Amino acid sequence: MSERRSTSCHKDGYAELDQYIALGDGRSVALSATDGSIDWWCAPNMDSPPLFDRILSADKGGYFSLTPREPFTVERGYLPDSNVACTTFQTLTGAVRLTESLNSGNAGRLPWSELARRLDGVEGEVEFDIVFKPGTRADSVSPWVQDTAHGKVFHITTLMVMLRMSPEVVVTEYTDRLVRARCTVRAGQRVLVALLTSDDEPFAVPTLEQIDARIELSDGAWRDWTATLGFTGAYAKEVRRSALALKLLLYSPSGAIAAAATSSLPEKIGSDRNYDYRYAWVRDAAYTIKALLRIGALQEAKAAFAWLIAAIRKHGPRMHVCYTLDGDRVDDVQEIPLSGYQDSQPVVIGNCAFDQLQLSLYGDILETATLFVAQGHLLDESTAQLLHNLADQCADEWNSPDAGIWELPQQQHYTISKIGCWMALDRASKLAEAGQIPDGKAQRWARERDRIRDWIDEHCWSEQLQSYTLYPGTDRLDASLLLAARFGFERRDRLILTREAVARELAAGPLLYRYGGAQGEEGCFLACSFWLVEAYALLGEPAKGRQTMDALLEKTMRNNGVMAEMLDPGTGLPLGNFPQGLSHLTLIHAALACRGE
Repeated sequence: MSERRSTSCHKDGYAELDQYIALGDGRSVALSATDGSIDWWCAPNMDSPPLFDRILSADKGGYFSLTPREPFTVERGYLPDSNVACTTFQTLTGAVRLTESLNSGNAGRLPWSELARRLDGVEGEVEFDIVFKPGTRADSVSPWVQDTAHGKVFHITTLMVMLRMSPEVVVTEYTDRLVRARCTVRAGQRVLVALLTSDDEPFAVPTLEQIDARIELSDGAWRDWTATLGFTGAYAKEVRRSALALKLLLYSPSGAIAAAATSSLPEKIGSDRNYDYRYAWVRDAAYTIKALLRIGALQEAKAAFAWLIAAIRKHGPRMHVCYTLDGDRVDDVQEIPLSGYQDSQPVVIGNCAFDQLQLSLYGDILETATLFVAQGHLLDESTAQLLHNLADQCADEWNSPDAGIWELPQQQHYTISKIGCWMALDRASKLAEAGQIPDGKAQRWARERDRIRDWIDEHCWSEQLQSYTLYPGTDRLDASLLLAARFGFERRDRLILTREAVARELAAGPLLYRYGGAQGEEGCFLACSFWLVEAYALLGEPAKGRQTMDALLEKTMRNNGVMAEMLDPGTGLPLGNFPQGLSHLTLIHAALACRGE
């Protein structure tokens, strides 16, 4: 656990992103700050409109806080191998432990959302202020309270929300837009404050005792799941924490894996690089499936793989870059009239990447299938035919310009896209040879694979820089080319030189920027930093890989193991949406590489 001293972590209404810890139930994710304020929760689903959104608007956003009335110190962290969080507030008068959980039930995910917040008196006594302020979705809805025989219920269009509190809690204000209350928690005393939500369906009202008991049930379920992971030894703690973060992002109703749990958190404070990541990207999902397979999380990997294949088939014949968590089309970007995190605009929903051409996706999906098969599993006939068709598309399209892995607005012949196509046809050939997909085009795929390799060598290599570049004819480097080491691209000597050039030109300590020109425009991209670890370990310098890994973990694990998309190399503060699945899955791959796996 980490200790922080504070009266409030909110300055001008916003908390730094490293002040948040993530809670989840396999359906939604809530962000709870060190001063006891939940500032983000989309309920009941990750991609639902937010119930609490103060993280995007200090004045208009909703939140739900339990905060000591006197100055306090904080000791905070997750319970061991769990996504249940524990915060101990220490004041001059006493100490109280806050345990927070998005609860699950006896048979897994509950058919409603249940946010439980338990206060246990440790010593002396501590007074708390409680505030519940539902969000108004940028003033587009108006919450209202209904008195029922079982308690007051908030209505926010079709969303129903009930605030449940122990008898010790004294309510001082209860309106359509705001609830205020207070309580004093003494040593040995337990107080429960909980929220129940349900959207457009009958509303269940469990007892406080049932809600309280489900905190231990949820903690046990997390620990039981973590115990099934097949990773021990060096970096096991960090791998388990990253696996738990990925588990938060797995949307259990469908099997989709969200890229992140938030929208519009900036890649640089004050910039307009703000995106909605509450969707499933083919690339991120494929990388996550591979990470889960490699550490033994077969159930989640299989569910995600099946969802991914179904989404591609549904919207085929061409793959799209991302899909909604239900496997549908992602809407175009819509700006929301909110001030944004620390005045970083725009605030958006939707994502314009859906219809982009990203050729490296062919390699991502075929590599995932290859690893699935290599671990002793089987492809069904329909999936095998789909993969065959995708390989054929790749063979026809690889020489087209695309948006690249970084979804850039300029269409170019991005080197990493060509390497992804090389991998796609290499894996398709091997799947065909193994009898896993129809082999009628295997010889063609092998020839086209070699043609791509030669094209990359001729057009994408810079003799002057002694490196592959972002695209032919540029002197800009690209950290994603470090992935070629894991992909097994054949030009090992050139990959080593590219690694050295990237580490020399794009590094800020153990951190890396995505590509040349990104410095000053955004923070360092954490996935790239872990790719550098892999490239050291897989290309002959395992000791340098471990050294880089250790330095990187010093910077990334300080926030209770929850990682965002980027870090500001100057301040060390997180940037971008989080928890960010790509950051966590690349940590897992890097740890495996450091162990020689």
